[in-house]
Amino acid sequence: MKRFIAILFFFFEITMAGAQSLDLKADSLRNLLTTTKQDTTRVLLLSQLSNQLQRSDPDSAFLLAEQGLKLAKQLNYPRGELYAKVNLGGCFWSIGDYSTAIQLMLPEIKHVLSTNDLELQVNLQAVLINSYRDQGDYTEALKYALEGLNSGLDNCKYCKIGIAVISELYLERNQLDSAQFFLHKALLYPPNIGFDGWIYSTAGRIYNKLKNYDTAFHFYRKSIQKLREENNLKDLAGVYNNVADIFLTIGLKDSSLLYAGRSLVVSQPRKFAREILETNLLLSRIYETFNSDSTLYYYKKAMTAKDSLFSQEKQRQILGYKFKQDLQQQEAESEQSQYRKQIKIYFLSGIALVFIVIAFLLLRNNKNKQRSFARLRMQKQQTEIQKLKAEQALEELKSTQAQLIQAEKMASLGELTAGIAHEIQNPLNFVNNFSEVNSELIDEMGHEIDKGNLDDVKAIAKDIKENQEKINHHGKRADAIVKGMLQHSRSSSGVKEPTDINALADEYLRLAYHGLRAKDKSFNATMKTDFDEKIGNINVIPQDIGRVILNLITNAFYAVAEKKKLQPENYEPIVMVSTKAIKPSPNGGGLGVLISVRDNGNGISQKVLDKIFQPFFTTKPTGQGTGLGLSLSYDIVKAHAGELKVETKEGEGAEFIIQLPAI
Repeated sequence: MKRFIAILFFFFEITMAGAQSLDLKADSLRNLLTTTKQDTTRVLLLSQLSNQLQRSDPDSAFLLAEQGLKLAKQLNYPRGELYAKVNLGGCFWSIGDYSTAIQLMLPEIKHVLSTNDLELQVNLQAVLINSYRDQGDYTEALKYALEGLNSGLDNCKYCKIGIAVISELYLERNQLDSAQFFLHKALLYPPNIGFDGWIYSTAGRIYNKLKNYDTAFHFYRKSIQKLREENNLKDLAGVYNNVADIFLTIGLKDSSLLYAGRSLVVSQPRKFAREILETNLLLSRIYETFNSDSTLYYYKKAMTAKDSLFSQEKQRQILGYKFKQDLQQQEAESEQSQYRKQIKIYFLSGIALVFIVIAFLLLRNNKNKQRSFARLRMQKQQTEIQKLKAEQALEELKSTQAQLIQAEKMASLGELTAGIAHEIQNPLNFVNNFSEVNSELIDEMGHEIDKGNLDDVKAIAKDIKENQEKINHHGKRADAIVKGMLQHSRSSSGVKEPTDINALADEYLRLAYHGLRAKDKSFNATMKTDFDEKIGNINVIPQDIGRVILNLITNAFYAVAEKKKLQPENYEPIVMVSTKAIKPSPNGGGLGVLISVRDNGNGISQKVLDKIFQPFFTTKPTGQGTGLGLSLSYDIVKAHAGELKVETKEGEGAEFIIQLPAI
């Protein structure tokens, strides 16, 4: 029966393979581009055409989106810029660069929602859903899917797609009952209103999980036909992989190899990274059944693709973008809270002023009544009474102020607690997810042990071990986050301790650069380091020396940025941090160290060189500097029995040198 199904499916595919896919909508958009002269309309057409080609020709989609963004900026057309940016995000998702896609989309959420443009909102939410889903963060993907469904309830097309997306996310979380429920709701909508091929492929995957292969093949056939009509090659490559997986499961290795090859032919030229990874893993499994040398070849290719998709750096970037977005929201809420508190303070101050005015009037009346000696005693008594009232009012005011100060402290504590909780939530999510997966794998391993399938038991045990390593890794990440926050937030203890100066300088170089990049996305500079490995650990107060290094590096970045504004395009901003061991003093001890921060900015004028370490002296414009950074840095280095010197040549750059003795 299985072989008969495979033959029928293969015959159907051979018949369909001869059909030529026609992307009529893309062709009509190209024709409109050649005839349309209105610039704003051309921006929207470029964006629509880019959106059409994301799943079939990512390179062309990138080019069209960039052209649309450039033209929109020239025309000062904000809506066109948003469309172009959303399509750029979709292009990055299609080739597997999820971190860049998320980085582009998160800052634009507020702007897109303010346009009340349903198509733009749904497209942005689709990029975020797809990126978080393919990254494995199904909770975040489901959040945006539900938001997208609420936005598109009045639109038949968007409502159908939103329900199907929720079905797919429940499938990814292995909640098959919920996945089937939402799938059947999506299939109730009429066909041919968009993404039918992908919806059929989701149905095939659900029934494949349920081991109902006949129904799965039925939906895969419909999916392949629709995906070709829609020219959706990205999802077509995924369906080929799913079909190949079923054939491998039922023992038809040649058919499995055929469809895996078809997937690779579709995905590799178009750089569909996720599909390339899945295909190489599948080919490795297929060739393993043949005991072929190709098993290792395709496994290595799969691991290379996996590293490019799910590297730790990209995971960290996604968490960073997400954390930054939540932090901005918390800051907005904090500003509103501060405004309400100020209103209360003004109100209480007004009441106090009223009391003061009343007291003043009463005192003046008392002075007027002193003309009569006979009424002197009565006036004195009234004065005492008013004095007591004023003192009582003052005490009430002091009590109110104390309560406001305490409320402010509690609010600050709440914000800090919320920030730490959010920062460690992400690694804890990974720990919980992998724990759930391990629980399911253990149940599955029990079934396989009962069946006597030792190979499957070993494979499951290996998966459990890998998941356990991931749980351990993310647990240590959460621990490192908490320790890092405590380390950076604590005040200086004033106690010297052995410190790796090279690591400290490298950490603050990256911290300063990314801090400036967060404020100004256009800022770029080349960072160079030259660390002397012979230095070892130096006894310093790490928080204080870290502040000195950070201040000098930040000043260097500011100097090259200012020069970049005035120099031609061939100027390359460079900041270099280096360390060098120096011989110990005659009194003995270990090696001392020189720490150098050098830039190729405009340098320091000889007229002000003698003043730069003076408190409150700054060369920066008003509002951009306090004049305390170098002064405090100089005092900190002196407190370490060291020296802080500067060497500069006007127009060519400056070099600040910290010399620390071995004590």
